[in-house]
Amino acid sequence: MSERRDAPRGVVLVLPGQGTQRARMGTGLYAALPEFAERVDHVLGHWGAAGAEIRADWLADSPALGIDDIRRAQPLLFAIDWALGDHLLAHGTVPVALVGHSVGELAASVLAGVLGLADATALMADRLVQLADAPPGAMLAVAARPEDVAFCLGDGVDIGAINGPRQVVLAGSLPDIDRAAARLAAAGISTRQARSPVAFHSGQIAAHALRSLPAVRAVPFRAPALPLWSAYTGAPLTAEQVHTPAFWAGQPAAPVLFWPTLTAALDHVGPALVVETGPGRSLSTAARRHPALVSGASAAVALLPHAAGDPDQDLRAFRDALELIRAGSTV
Repeated sequence: MSERRDAPRGVVLVLPGQGTQRARMGTGLYAALPEFAERVDHVLGHWGAAGAEIRADWLADSPALGIDDIRRAQPLLFAIDWALGDHLLAHGTVPVALVGHSVGELAASVLAGVLGLADATALMADRLVQLADAPPGAMLAVAARPEDVAFCLGDGVDIGAINGPRQVVLAGSLPDIDRAAARLAAAGISTRQARSPVAFHSGQIAAHALRSLPAVRAVPFRAPALPLWSAYTGAPLTAEQVHTPAFWAGQPAAPVLFWPTLTAALDHVGPALVVETGPGRSLSTAARRHPALVSGASAAVALLPHAAGDPDQDLRAFRDALELIRAGSTV
């Protein structure tokens, strides 16, 4: 891999998921950029009255449901991820890879042409119905490698995500996660609660996730038109996976291998500009730990700021990112 800082860079889109949601995320850009607002409204419109309620809560100072409620976090993360990604594609960006995290993979699949937006929103709605009675759970971000937390696994605790070289997320029931947090603290390992009332990407919700199989079987899937790397396998999406309903239905319960997948994608595509195509900056921050970014051969940028809701900040971050994409990518 070349380490020339002026080498042409392909664009790698990384789309965030559960845990990155913040109150009023993206609302500043919604107010400042009509094209973005139209795209978000288009997604929410597929959910009818429920979509109108989601938008009202998203824009409200005192929402009826908090942003961490999966009935708000999941649809809004999907809508914002897709709206930002579709804006880039519509304005000429042709990514050399897409990597989605959790619900971000569903949005990435639409951008890659694997399924249509209407079908994806229908699957999202069904997924929320199936998870509505999932047992209370928790997710715990841990500053450690998977092997460092092995002594806490089992007994209701799974690795839900690998987000960085020393960043994993554990998932399980509330009591089990509390016990794991205590054991990790005693071992001197730093933790923090992740923002999810459901133990996503764990065995605790596996049966609930598979209830979506009938809805998934009713949806037509197509081969990706853009290179889609699945964070559930760490590799490009295969034709077999595209047409395997259990692969899609099981995603909410399957571990997210974001860091291994991003590492493999960056090693494959060469010099790249990693663009965080969603709220916050967690994935682009993680990407900067990759050797290609440390060396300067590749770079990362986020389309939205870490703080949420200010139109000037949102629009400034968005325009600055677009300028980097135009100046430093191959498109």
